[in-house]
Amino acid sequence: MCTDCGCSITEGAVAHTHEGEEEHSHTHQKAHEHLHHNPQLNDTKTIAVISKILDKNDHEAGHNRSHFDSHGVLAINLMSSPGSGKTALLEKMADLAKFKFGVIEGDLETSRDADRIKAKGIPAFQIQTGSACHLDAFMVHKGLHAMPLTDLDVCFVENVGNLVCPASYDVGTHLNIVLVSIPEGGDKIEKYPVMFAKADLILITKTDLLPHFDYDIEHEKTEARKIKPNVDILEVNTKDDASIQKVIEWIEFKRSMRSV
Repeated sequence: MCTDCGCSITEGAVAHTHEGEEEHSHTHQKAHEHLHHNPQLNDTKTIAVISKILDKNDHEAGHNRSHFDSHGVLAINLMSSPGSGKTALLEKMADLAKFKFGVIEGDLETSRDADRIKAKGIPAFQIQTGSACHLDAFMVHKGLHAMPLTDLDVCFVENVGNLVCPASYDVGTHLNIVLVSIPEGGDKIEKYPVMFAKADLILITKTDLLPHFDYDIEHEKTEARKIKPNVDILEVNTKDDASIQKVIEWIEFKRSMRSV
């Protein structure tokens, strides 16, 4: 259950097979049922259920991180609203990046994004979450075992398109990149501060559309740094290779810092 929207994590999601996940799924379903019978989220039982879920998720996230670490893989969580350009960014990086990467894809339905990544020759594993509006650490655990980690430098987790729930769940990555696009309007950073507070890098995407929208990039950067003063921000246009190269260089720098 999300602390933000009250959704169920596992209802309709891909089946889990890792040891202990049957109990995890059962707990989430009970939380889902409890929510519908008791819509108030501040009662003691609901708080206890949410705490139990988040504790188990955080434990699994730590396990995921250790797994990435043991293979020397930098794991990056990509988060944004739908249509901001996460998959398009990955497609361009497949053409330009020198590091080898794989992608764990999260969507409610279809394997379209994973198919797009595979078409670029990049290993990808699709997680269909059903009704769940974000990935959790247990879902990502299943995906990371489908990745050829010994052959990778970076593993991206492309989270479900949503500016609320993904921010509440540690999936076991090392870094968070949050995308926000020009067509979404100039209020998303202020309206969804929890998401942007979790960002290590913010990408303002689709900057080629600036002439067609009333969007003040400098204002948005200021708002982002009110939430997180030290956050890195880059402007991105997938038609401009130089802007994608800056993202690649940021990732390469983070990789080099981990190897020091």
